[in-house]
Amino acid sequence: MATTSTAPGPGAGPGAGPTPPLPSAGARLRAAVRGGFGLLGPRHGHHALSAEQVDALALPIGDDGVVVGVDAQNHPAVLGFNRPTPYDVLLIGGLWTAQVIALRAAATGARVAVETGRAESWAQLVQALGVGPAGMSVHDVGRVPPQGASAGSPVLVVRDCGMRPPRGRVVSGPWQSVLTLLPYLSPVAPRLVRQARLVGVQRVSPDEAAQIGRLLGLPRGDVESLPTLADGVTLWCAERDRQYVMTRATDAENGLLGTARRMD
Repeated sequence: MATTSTAPGPGAGPGAGPTPPLPSAGARLRAAVRGGFGLLGPRHGHHALSAEQVDALALPIGDDGVVVGVDAQNHPAVLGFNRPTPYDVLLIGGLWTAQVIALRAAATGARVAVETGRAESWAQLVQALGVGPAGMSVHDVGRVPPQGASAGSPVLVVRDCGMRPPRGRVVSGPWQSVLTLLPYLSPVAPRLVRQARLVGVQRVSPDEAAQIGRLLGLPRGDVESLPTLADGVTLWCAERDRQYVMTRATDAENGLLGTARRMD
């Protein structure tokens, strides 16, 4: 019968005693720190604030996006179109407001692709910008090519396709937002409202206001105000927020587009 034997290791043998355990990784790290590889910092208690103190904090965080006007307190109202996630916006309103938004988006460095059946209404904007297709381009309905949006080259697609816009070939995606202009309420409005992350409503008839109120869950006061909104005023509605915004054109925008108007 074969047998095997192991030679005793260093220090083994009678009377050698048990081998002491190796120090833990944490103990070795602490020894290294104390040996000159760093300093142990002062021991402080955890910083804690009461709920009242948290409410008193104010952080200087600014908004990043397109200034579409001012709110009731005359503060700038900003829409953040350039996002790493898909973002769909529906504007039930006039061409004038959509064109102001497009101009200001282009001014922030975004590329604007306009899908429209009335190219002549947008041609003056492209000519005024003087930046060519790299800044703003106009395409027939259903003919918008892939835009290749990226963080360094965000895109806003403006869909000005009438009362019944077809489903777009170019949809929202990372760094590519879509703004759909709907002149009035139409049978496709419920689908567009459900799809949109943000809905803007300008002056509409009382019947349209009632339907929009049901679609967006608006309180009675907002529903009653919609038929009375002045030119250039938009009620912007997100999931939990509502804000009335007045869009005031700059001198250059007035020279190009004229004064604010709901009707085209």
